[in-house]
Amino acid sequence: MTTAYLTHESFTKHDFPGHPEHAGRIQALWQQISAAGLADQLLHVAPTPVTDAQIFSVHSRAHLERLVAVSQGDRLTRLDAETYALPVSLEVARLAAGAAIGAVDAVLSGRADNALAVVRPPGHHATPDRQMGFCLLNNIAIAARHAQSEHGINKILILDYDVHHGNGTQDIFYADPNVMFISIHQSPHYPGTGAMRETGADAGRGYTLNVPLPAGHGDESYQQIFADIVQPAAERFEPDLMLISVGLDAHWMDPLGGIQLTLAGYDFMARACLAMAERTCAGRIVFAMEGGYDLPALAHGWRNIAGALLGEVSLSDPYGETPSPATSQFQPLIKQIRDIHRL
Repeated sequence: MTTAYLTHESFTKHDFPGHPEHAGRIQALWQQISAAGLADQLLHVAPTPVTDAQIFSVHSRAHLERLVAVSQGDRLTRLDAETYALPVSLEVARLAAGAAIGAVDAVLSGRADNALAVVRPPGHHATPDRQMGFCLLNNIAIAARHAQSEHGINKILILDYDVHHGNGTQDIFYADPNVMFISIHQSPHYPGTGAMRETGADAGRGYTLNVPLPAGHGDESYQQIFADIVQPAAERFEPDLMLISVGLDAHWMDPLGGIQLTLAGYDFMARACLAMAERTCAGRIVFAMEGGYDLPALAHGWRNIAGALLGEVSLSDPYGETPSPATSQFQPLIKQIRDIHRL
């Protein structure tokens, strides 16, 4: 099994010390993957920056021009209350989206069986017209459009299990019947989108599937969601490629979320995604980094994903079980979602 690994030292240049989305996040991850001896087992692929045309496949001209204006300045700019950009940030964001594209290329060319895009800044909140939620360019959306336009991929499944709803990814593909977007997220929570009845528009109606969870849910709930919702929906859709937006911020130690997942729960989801990809799209799957703001949970979580892709069975977990009993009773929500999507 060959796993492509796309990351870059420049991802530390976009940095605002004291902000939740800082350079130390990816540095902790690199250190853990290296310390576990996994870095030498991965196929290192150097990413290249995305072009303007690739950005315009999902974003407006005004979206890019806003970042260009920051790049021509000499100071940090607040794009909104949560999101910052530096003069170097557009260069870094181009490389992050390029890494996601490179991961797709590695898998679809047959160079690798699966791939990891370990990047920052994250992307899933970036809408066609707006940077928000720490996100500048929508990395996974740009990679999906690239798979469609350059590889002729017909159907793509994007599964997002960040604690925050991937509103930008949803907006970009809301009317596209060839991209199924599934999001499991805390609700109510930032950014306030992702209701279960947000199911798509026009030809894309039915191809957006949201699972909004109240705070307090944990491993058992996510296992049931996979069994009763995610797997049936994915197998009915029959994708040609799976792209996973991975947020480790649903871990019980994360300071920005209220979900009670453990690293064992995250490991279950990664392995369930691998099994779904094997059944539906010949194993073609890419995992891309989104949120996660407790550094040990983030680093060990990604070390476990890398291990799962490489075929390891061990689990690295410095935290263990949540000290708070996780909520597990949500049958009405499961039934509503299954009824809406006729699962």
